[in-house]
Amino acid sequence: MNDDGVSQGKEIQRRTGTTFHFATRLLPKRIREATYVLYAFFRVADEVVDDAEGVPPDEQRTELEHLRAAALGEASTDDPVLVAFSEMRERHDIDDADVHAFVDAMLTDVTKDRYESYEEVRTYMDGSAAAVGRMMTAVMNPDEYEAALPHATALGEAFQLTNFLRDVGEDVIERDRIYLPMTTLERYGVDPEEVLELEYSEAFADAMRHEMRRTERLYQDGVAGIEHLPEDCQFAVTLAAVLYADHHRLIRDHDFDVLATTPELSTGRKVSLLVRTALNWVVLRDPEAVFYRVGAVPASAPAEAGPEAETSLLDWLPTR
Repeated sequence: MNDDGVSQGKEIQRRTGTTFHFATRLLPKRIREATYVLYAFFRVADEVVDDAEGVPPDEQRTELEHLRAAALGEASTDDPVLVAFSEMRERHDIDDADVHAFVDAMLTDVTKDRYESYEEVRTYMDGSAAAVGRMMTAVMNPDEYEAALPHATALGEAFQLTNFLRDVGEDVIERDRIYLPMTTLERYGVDPEEVLELEYSEAFADAMRHEMRRTERLYQDGVAGIEHLPEDCQFAVTLAAVLYADHHRLIRDHDFDVLATTPELSTGRKVSLLVRTALNWVVLRDPEAVFYRVGAVPASAPAEAGPEAETSLLDWLPTR
C-alpha cells in the first residue's frame, strides 16, 4: 500500500482514536497497516460532517460523494489516505456495498440528529459500525469467514454504542445530536430537551442502564466469535473489546452522568488492562474467558475456559 497513506493513517489513529490505536499496535503487520488505513478513511469521512461548522449541507454531501468515488477508484485524488484505501480495498476484496453503506451513514449525519427507535439506530449502524466490522473481517480473512462475520458485526456495533453512551454530552454540545433512542428516553420519562440542556436525573440514569444492557449483549455476541479469527489477531481484538467495554465501568462509576463529563480511559488504566489481559491470555488462550475475567461486561453464562482454568495459577491471575 501507499506508504504515505499508511503513515498518515497511523498518525490519524494515534491522534483521534487512542483506545483503538492501543490495541491496533498488537496486530500482525499485514493487518496492522491495513487497519491504520481503514481507520483513517473512516475518520476522514466522519470529519466531513462532525467538523463542518459553518459548511452548508450541500457542500458536505458533495465532499462525501467525492470521497466515495475516490475510495472506489472511480475518481482521482491526491489524498494519501484515499489512495491507500482504494488500493487496500482491491487487495483485500472489500465489498463495494460496505463502502457505500459507510458513506451513506455519514450522509445521514449531515441532516439527522435524532433517532426515534433503536431500529433506526441499528439502520444507521449498518453503515457506521457493522460495515466497519465486515471490512475488518475481510482484511483479516479468517479461514472460518462465514462463522466470524456475524460476530464481527456485533462487536463493531458494540464499540459504536459504547461511543454513543460515552459521548452523549459531547454529541449534544458539539453537534446538537442525540443517538439515544427517543423511545428509550420516553420509556423512562426523560424529555429530550433535558438531555439538550445537559440536565442529569435518575430517569436519565435508568435510560442509560437500559442502553448499556443492550450494548453488553452485543459484546457477549461479538466476543463469542473472536475464536474464528486468525490466531495472531485474537489477542489484539480481545484487548480492544476489553478496552472499549471498560468505558462502561467508568460510566457506572460516574452514576451514568455522561452529560457533565465524557469518561476517558487513562494511559495507566490502558496499560493495566493490557497487562491483565496478557497474563490471563498466557494461561487461558480463550478470548471469551479472558474477556469476562478482565473486562467490565458480565457474562450471560459462565465462560467455557477449558481445562487450563483448573490450574492454580488462576488463583492469582488479575481480574479487574
